[in-house]
Amino acid sequence: MCVDRKHSGSLAGIVCPACNHKEIHVFAQTFTKTCIALCLAAACTQSLHAQAVKTASRTGDLQVGGSFDLAKPDYTDLTFKGFGAYATFDFRYHWGIDGEFHQVDDPNQTQGIYERTYEIGPRYVLHYGRFAPYAKIMYGRGVFNFPPTVSDPTGGAAANLAYNIFTGGIGTDYHLRPSINLRADYEFQDWHGFPPTGLTPRVLTLGVAYHFH
Repeated sequence: MCVDRKHSGSLAGIVCPACNHKEIHVFAQTFTKTCIALCLAAACTQSLHAQAVKTASRTGDLQVGGSFDLAKPDYTDLTFKGFGAYATFDFRYHWGIDGEFHQVDDPNQTQGIYERTYEIGPRYVLHYGRFAPYAKIMYGRGVFNFPPTVSDPTGGAAANLAYNIFTGGIGTDYHLRPSINLRADYEFQDWHGFPPTGLTPRVLTLGVAYHFH
């Protein structure tokens, strides 16, 4: 088992998995509804302002995309790989809202470890030609699937638990075409309450998005 010893302590006393599953489900529903609401609001904005205008004078600017993710999980020394989805709605020239989902998995499938996150928060964006660099601060929930216990290595995950997470990150969007944006993004996550001393994964995202215009 390739596990960092600082995270290999007992899981005793942690909230029961059933309670966490219910909480995760509720949060995921809320996160999904929020993203859908952002998309619908932007779609209405676009239909009311179909004429070609600059971003600075538009009511809102929406993009929705998918990504390939690489992560340093802060649990093992391996690099996790996975996928993600994101949506941003810029309601001002420099200010917007970013919603993201990430799923990164341990390449050692016998362990079954993964980190899954749902995040939402504000971003501040600049505009330099085709580039739109930004910084973001986000809040959400992180779901961690623990490896099997040493005493029962084939018994499945020892636990599947959720934690509050805070995220800071930077990145840039590149306007490849009027309808296509490319993205490179790096974020630092802080998982509160993860035993025994917290968890601080880092995630690199490479994405492509459809830009509504």
